[in-house]
Amino acid sequence: MKHLLNLLAAVALLVWGTYLVRTGILRVFGANLRHVLARSIDTRPAAALAGIGVTALVQSSTATALIVSSFVGQGLVALPTALAVMLGADIGTSLMAVVFSFDLSWLSPLFIFVGVVLFISRQAAPAGRFGRVLIGLGLMLLALRLVAESTGIMVQSPAIKALLLSLSSDVLLEITVGAVLVVVAYSSLAIVLLTATLASTGAIPLDVAVGLTLGANLGSGLLGVLATARSTVEVRQVPMGNLLFKIVGVLLAAPLVGLWLRHVRPYLGDPATVVVLFHLGFNVLIGVLFIAFTHVVARNVERWLPKPDKSLVAGRPHHLDPSALATPSLAISCAAREALHQADIVETMMVGMLRVIKENDLRLAGDLRKLDDTVDQLYSAIKYYLTKISREALGEEESRRLTDIISFTINMEQIGDTIERILLDIEDKKIKKAREFSDAGMAEICELHARLIDNLRLSMSVFLNGSLRDAQKLLEEKVRFRDLERAYAGTHLTRLTENTVQSIETSSLHLDLISDLKRINSHICSIAYPILDSAGVLAPSRFRVPEQVSRPQ
Repeated sequence: MKHLLNLLAAVALLVWGTYLVRTGILRVFGANLRHVLARSIDTRPAAALAGIGVTALVQSSTATALIVSSFVGQGLVALPTALAVMLGADIGTSLMAVVFSFDLSWLSPLFIFVGVVLFISRQAAPAGRFGRVLIGLGLMLLALRLVAESTGIMVQSPAIKALLLSLSSDVLLEITVGAVLVVVAYSSLAIVLLTATLASTGAIPLDVAVGLTLGANLGSGLLGVLATARSTVEVRQVPMGNLLFKIVGVLLAAPLVGLWLRHVRPYLGDPATVVVLFHLGFNVLIGVLFIAFTHVVARNVERWLPKPDKSLVAGRPHHLDPSALATPSLAISCAAREALHQADIVETMMVGMLRVIKENDLRLAGDLRKLDDTVDQLYSAIKYYLTKISREALGEEESRRLTDIISFTINMEQIGDTIERILLDIEDKKIKKAREFSDAGMAEICELHARLIDNLRLSMSVFLNGSLRDAQKLLEEKVRFRDLERAYAGTHLTRLTENTVQSIETSSLHLDLISDLKRINSHICSIAYPILDSAGVLAPSRFRVPEQVSRPQ
């Protein structure tokens, strides 16, 4: 019983070490890995190579699937290209299994010692996060040695020997067990390494180990599908296509296991090498066979998981992917996309507001006011999503980006509230009382509204790209808009002195309206402040510092 408990603890340690490495790498290099993938997937072979490189570093094809799925969701990458990345990702994780199959246990104490020192001394810095990676690598190597020792002792037991001799190969059962183990452990790499270690100590027959390895490959495909089950359709398409590759590959390889063991086994040496090389050969073969057919698989997946109609704002999907929360840079990107979705709805409200003013459309006014509820719901959803991201996992730049997103969504929510209030005023003071603005007054409102739309679109660009030049331009527009509001308030008062009937009837509404438009513009332009502040181009105060005047003695 004690030896079985030691084995289970070693397996748990192996899974935990794999998790530490995966999350640590994503926290240190998450944004850079996304850039590497985005720039390296012009062609399908290049995409496969990029998938190999990124997954060999991350040690998780599931993590790569989440990253590339987000690209598909944003429309940055075509689905066939993303599937090519996943073919490379599976090869990458197989290569890491080959590396860990060597006896590297002598590195375990060094990795753990250096990792703990870095993590404790500089926990919030990149060096501390790299220390977390070293700790994970050290624990993985230590766990593999403990698994070998525990199984080596257990197989000496007469009862265990009798049990192993009674085992008969059932490929279907082995594939099922391997897939279940991967889903439970959340790591195909850990299960393949465990299987190789058990085979090397004689705990399981070699044919059973190969069957479990096939199941581990199928399980990694299932894991991606389960991890993105609550995501948008575009995100779910990539893991579904990858699972299809796995299913076809397992169906082709399962009947050939006997041939592999009979003809290739004698040239590969110890059982652990046979297992990891079978794992690598399986994924290389799948990659070579299917890389030319990714477009065919993509068409079928898109037919099974059709994209929703995006022609209406209400039909647009949300981008707050729960599966991305384990990768802070990816989660922040999802939140930023959702914030832009919120801004799109605000723009719809703002464009429709002028139509209500011009055409006195009560039905449109009601529809636009309902959109403010959507803006409020998105604000709450984004805020709640961001609170789920671990602040300890964020670097300085990511923390600043998270704060910018919250500030942006707050401003959009307040703009939506202001537009709703304007619409209510238009309904009560203009439409229901059958009043109209003067031609000059309407021209002023149209001028301010056009500038407002331009500034909103510029602010969305500033939020997305962080351009210092655009941020400066946005702040200049704030001053220009304020001057226009003052000028138009003055010309309105001039029209009142001329006893213009329409101006007299709508005077209060007109002044309130241009004041509200100015308030909306202030919320829009405030998006520029974080960028200007980080660049050090903002003055500490708008007050002019008086010159020192010497006092008479």
